[in-house]
Amino acid sequence: MPVTSVALASGFRSLRRFNALLKERYRMTPTELRKNQKKQIPENFSEFSFRLSYRPPFDWERLLGFLSLRAIPHVEDVQDGSYFRTVHVERKDLKFAGYIEVRNERGKNMLSVRLSDALLPVCAVVLERVKRLFDLHADPAAIDKALGPLAAKRPGLRLPGSFDGFEMAVRAILGQQISVAGARTLAGRLTLRYGAPFNAPVSSLTHLFPSPQCIAAATVGEIAKLGITGQRAKTLIALAKAVARGELLLEPGRRIEETLGQLRKIPGIGEWTAQYIAMRALSWPDAFPHTDLGIRKALAENNPTKILALAEKWRPWRAYATLHLWTNLNEKP
Repeated sequence: MPVTSVALASGFRSLRRFNALLKERYRMTPTELRKNQKKQIPENFSEFSFRLSYRPPFDWERLLGFLSLRAIPHVEDVQDGSYFRTVHVERKDLKFAGYIEVRNERGKNMLSVRLSDALLPVCAVVLERVKRLFDLHADPAAIDKALGPLAAKRPGLRLPGSFDGFEMAVRAILGQQISVAGARTLAGRLTLRYGAPFNAPVSSLTHLFPSPQCIAAATVGEIAKLGITGQRAKTLIALAKAVARGELLLEPGRRIEETLGQLRKIPGIGEWTAQYIAMRALSWPDAFPHTDLGIRKALAENNPTKILALAEKWRPWRAYATLHLWTNLNEKP
């Protein structure tokens, strides 16, 4: 494993700092450490484990439940308290495909992440995406304090992110005006039709999620045969083309208003979809889909202007407020 990858996976931002600390602690450079390593790696070693820490409290059960209900068939699965998924990452014109397992280590304030060996060259990228998916950068104490009574019953509720921005945007479009289960079914059909087959040790993981290039090359008629309306098929293709051309980058850290503006220009993407994509694909903590039916029910208010006014007190954590409002509805006795 390249020293640079080791440094990044360990949380260092500077290779120089990593080398200096290694020499200070072990009196050896990375090269010398490799030469002196006596323990040999077994030839059949096919997985690598990492641990990612988080600030408690951490509501793992609700986060896992949210992801389980929305897991894309053939790509994601939740079993025995663990999250599994297939992964494909492209870096410097090289493609890497594999699978991961994420499990919470109770009492240790950390997640255990297993990666297949094929992902080792891009493990730093994969681990950062896991942090994004499980919202490990959050400071729950600060967020819960700002939300006040709304968060009192559920301390440590996290904002489910995404492993891949394009995948999440597709999922958001498929979820327009239909049930969560219905959107999940359509996402599974899309995966079987356009995703590459993949052999993972978890039997339910059989495919990689379709790339933007694959969806961009499809026709409206082909996608419509999967039970997806013609208008949504056009929206999916337009989105895929924008991402494939590099015109639209669905990653955290982008200029939010600029990205929201680009999303709204795509026919079929309205305010709800743009805000949902911002909330999960862009990990924007202040995203707020104020036209959402669930939010209207939770707040007992239908006027969009009044809903925005009510949510002002939750800024800049309105995305977390959204999760609490949805949870209030789902967990009512």
